[in-house]
Order: sequence, then C-alpha cells, then structure tokens
Amino acid sequence: MQYSTLQLQRIQRRKGRLTTLFFVMFGLLVTPIFLCGLSLVAYLLFPPPHVDILVMGLDSRAGQGMVSRSDSIMLVGIDPALLRVSILSIPRDLHIEAPAYGLQPVNTINMLGEMAQPGSGTALLSASIAQNFGVRPERYIRLDFKAFVELVDTVGGITVYVDRVIVDDAYPAQDGEIASVRVESGLQYMNGERALVYARTRHADDDYRRAERQQQVLSALASRLANPVNWPRAWNVLSSQIDTNITLWDMAMLAPPVLLNTGRFEQLVIDRDFVVGTAEGYAAPNYERIIPWLQGRFD
Repeated sequence: MQYSTLQLQRIQRRKGRLTTLFFVMFGLLVTPIFLCGLSLVAYLLFPPPHVDILVMGLDSRAGQGMVSRSDSIMLVGIDPALLRVSILSIPRDLHIEAPAYGLQPVNTINMLGEMAQPGSGTALLSASIAQNFGVRPERYIRLDFKAFVELVDTVGGITVYVDRVIVDDAYPAQDGEIASVRVESGLQYMNGERALVYARTRHADDDYRRAERQQQVLSALASRLANPVNWPRAWNVLSSQIDTNITLWDMAMLAPPVLLNTGRFEQLVIDRDFVVGTAEGYAAPNYERIIPWLQGRFD
C-alpha cells in the first residue's frame, strides 16, 4: 500500500505523539519510585539521630489531671540509621530508685513529681529511668484513657492479632463499676474503646501478659501514626488532648523505621524472668539480664 507524503507525515506525527505519551506516562509512574528510592538512600546516608521515647498511659480519674499513677510505661527506641524500632515495657508494680524519693513503685513516680511541682512528673520518671536503666528519653508521650481512645479513633482504628479468647469478669469500668468483657481470638479490628479494653484487661492472666498486649496496641497505633495521611488529624489530637514534646518534624523523621518494621518491632517485657526480689520483699529489675538487651537498642 502506497502512502502520500502528507499521509506519511501524519503517521510520523502520530507515532511521535504516542511515543511522547508513553514516556510521559512512564515518567509519571517511575519518578515517584525513583524519588522515594533517592530519599531512602539519602535517609540512610544521613540518618536523623537515635531517639528514645517515654510512653505513659495514665490511670486518671475525674479531676486528677496529670496527678495520677501510670497504668502503662513503655520505652520506645527508634534508630533511623539501622531502621530499627525497639520497645521495652516496665510493669507498673516494679520498684526502682527515684531521685530524692528512694525506692518507689514505678507507676507512682509521675504522681510524686506532679504533686511536688505541676508538670514535672515526666521529668522525674525520665530521670528515674536514666538512673536505673541508663536510658534518658529525649521525647515523651503522656496520655489518659480518653485521649488514647480519641487518638485510636482519629487514625481509623487498629488491627491486632489476639492469640486466644480473653474473658475478664472484673474489668474496671470508667464509672467505678466492674464490668465483664470478652475479646475473641484471631485478627481483630478495634476502635478506640475496644483497644483500651484490650490494653487494660488483666484478670484473665496477669500484668506481664497485659504489657505484651499494650506493646501490640502501641505497635499497631504507631504504624497508623507513621502514615502521613493520618498526620493532620492525629496532630490535632496530639496537640490538644495529649501531653507530648514530639513535633511534626519528629514524626516525619521517625516514620520510615516505623513503617518498614511494622509487625517486627524488637520487644521485651520485664516479666518474671527479668525480676529479682529486694530485701524489703519488692519486685525489682534484674539489671544483669536487662541492661545487655538495652545496649545497642537504646541510647
């Protein structure tokens, strides 16, 4: 079939437009991947500094505010250079040395600080952890039950795997009453209220297993918070309902290790295997076993 010169020119122009369109579409697909790859390489070559975060869940009652015991205490170590996230849970009844107060149940230290000077509970607990464990958290998150529920709901809930059915017939309801709760086994979606129940229930087993559940909840929540899509809504809650010195810049810098390690955080609960008895009959950390695990995971 013979084409005229004009027809050949039209065919060439059509081919040229198709070629251009192909490269434009290819560029639109590849460029974000390329830029993400460059960003990750730059992040690994010039990583932000290691950050240790103190996470405190307060058992606040009406009118108490921050002058309350810590129902949950966790240390989170994030190492951007190694893309590693580590979590240590400290049981609330464990006794450690508090500066100027001596041996104290760890869950009372925040309250002691707040009673001495409002706003100093976090500083006293951070100093106590530094004195006993050699880890001084640079950042902290301190929240009560209401703020926790709101934060979980704000990011769209969380999903955790429950390894067995949990039945607690003595769960402490918010109105001071006792409630019966049941959590089914398997992969479970949880809104804020349900996540709070899962993190607080302990009568079906003990505080150590509860600490493991709290780590699960924190890991699931952290993965949701690391998603930039959730940052604007989460920031509203963090800035208005939660006491923290974490900034939006911190969230951006710490997001890659959290996102890349979701479900694979290195975790330790100070349970019976990591506890010794004191002369007074209290449970205290077995530092000979705990400190080696902390080294390299926390600054």
